[in-house]
Amino acid sequence: MSQTSVNTLRQDFSSYLQGAARQPLFLCGDSLRVLREIPDESVDCVMTSPPYWGHRQYDSEGIGLEADYRDYIGGLASICDQLKRIVKTTGSFWLNLGDTYRNKQLSGIPWRVALTLIDEQGWILRNDVIWNKVKGGPDNAKDKLGNVHEHVFHFVKRARGYYYDVDSIRNTPRKSLVKNGAVVSATGVTGVRYKRQIELSTALSNAEKQQATEALNQKLQAIADGQLADFRMIIRGQQRTTHSDSGRVSGRARELQEKGFYFLQYHPKGSKPRDVWDILPEDTQKRKLHFAPYPEDLCRIPITATCPEDGIVLDPFCGTGTTNLVAFYLDRKSVGIDLSEEYIRLAKERCRFLL
Repeated sequence: MSQTSVNTLRQDFSSYLQGAARQPLFLCGDSLRVLREIPDESVDCVMTSPPYWGHRQYDSEGIGLEADYRDYIGGLASICDQLKRIVKTTGSFWLNLGDTYRNKQLSGIPWRVALTLIDEQGWILRNDVIWNKVKGGPDNAKDKLGNVHEHVFHFVKRARGYYYDVDSIRNTPRKSLVKNGAVVSATGVTGVRYKRQIELSTALSNAEKQQATEALNQKLQAIADGQLADFRMIIRGQQRTTHSDSGRVSGRARELQEKGFYFLQYHPKGSKPRDVWDILPEDTQKRKLHFAPYPEDLCRIPITATCPEDGIVLDPFCGTGTTNLVAFYLDRKSVGIDLSEEYIRLAKERCRFLL
């Protein structure tokens, strides 16, 4: 039998967990069958992109070829149910899915799957990331817009306490400087405009003006000391509150009503990524081997942020091993599962220099 036997995969997985090697472990077999043999609470991070429903004929039979989208969702949900069992309580599950047109209508597959996982399995959805592919394939339709985005859903098993290293994925902040004797923030804030607005304000009492000026000076000193990279000051009667003017629903609006000002502070370690990622698909034009257009950069933030350095990453639809390759680059262990013997061979070939 060419697919990994049950006893062999159990032994291989157990040995891999206990060993020190970081090179990926690849297991050939049906994902559902293989996942059933993996112990509970043994994986830190799942990052995967399953075959999309009805998009193409893959190398082997399997998920994605169903005649009815409900069968596709049911099959994928069964696999996700196993993932919920084997992912640690502190772990994360990242799912990349694209949609499908049938009879000139979008099927809504990504959200149908996401809502099934939320409503029927108890997964908690923390982010819906939009992968903007920047450029799309040929689209000659004259009655719709071009499609250049896909979803990347971030699921966890509990609302709080899961592993998330936000500082590891922050952008490098710009630095403050001193110009003509004045402290200037990363985006040019000197405080002069805010001080003038406080002085001339008719919406602040004298006591509020004094408190606002003292607080502003403290922020400027924090920038000078390198404790803060940047900030914005919201002053009653000068700037609008963020999100809502109602003190019942907005703590910032309430603070503005009670104090006359508040600050928006920028993190000194830089800003965290937002939920729209501009990432080009993999370039497959000059390759002899076809890799699905699942770019390495799509895996970097999920693995870096939600898998500890001594953790293990799993891709139950590993294809030619992109997730596993990135996990190795980031010094994490990883396991890849695929039904296709050819894809497993290509994944091993692709990662051969890691051995």
